[in-house]
Amino acid sequence: MIVETIAEVTEKMNKAVDVIKDDFQTVRTGRANPALFQKILVDYYGTPTPLAQLAGLQNPEARTLVIQPYDKGALKEIEKAIVNFPNLGATPTNDGDIIRVTMPELTEERRKEYVKIVKAKAEDGRVAIRNIRRKGISDIEALKDTSEDEVSRAEKEIEHLTKQHIEALDEALKKKEAELLEV
Repeated sequence: MIVETIAEVTEKMNKAVDVIKDDFQTVRTGRANPALFQKILVDYYGTPTPLAQLAGLQNPEARTLVIQPYDKGALKEIEKAIVNFPNLGATPTNDGDIIRVTMPELTEERRKEYVKIVKAKAEDGRVAIRNIRRKGISDIEALKDTSEDEVSRAEKEIEHLTKQHIEALDEALKKKEAELLEV
C-alpha cells in the first residue's frame, strides 16, 4: 500500500509541475505565441469554448498572430474574449474574415510585472506540491499493519520527491524569468 501511495504522490506532483509550466507559457515574452492564447475561453453560443477549438492560429511575424475562425459568426465573441483576457495587453483588429492580434513592445516595467505574475504562479505550484506531500504523508500514517520504520522511510521518500519537484519548478521559473527579462 505504501508503494501505491508513493506512486500516486509522484504522479500528482509531476502533474502539478506540468500545469505550472503550461501556465508559464501563457505569460508573454515579447513574441506572439499561440500558446499565449491557449487559456482563452470564448463564449460560443452560450458555452465557454477554448479558442483553439474555434479557430486556426498562425504566427506570420514575431509580434503578430492571425486568428482565422472556423465559423465567421464567432468573430465578435473571439475578439471580445481576447480583449477581456487578463495580462495579455494585445489589441485585436477584425477585418470580417480574420482577427489580427499585434503584441505591443514590452517595456521594462511590463516585463517586471510579468516576472511577478510568473513568480506568483510558481508559488501556487509550490503550495500544490506541499499539499500533495501533506496528503501523502497523512495517508501513509493512516495505514494499519505498517511498522514505524516503513512509515519513516516512506515519509523520507515523499520529502525527497517534494524537494525534487520544487527544484524542477524553480528551474522552470528561472528559465521563464530569464526569457521575460531578455530584451
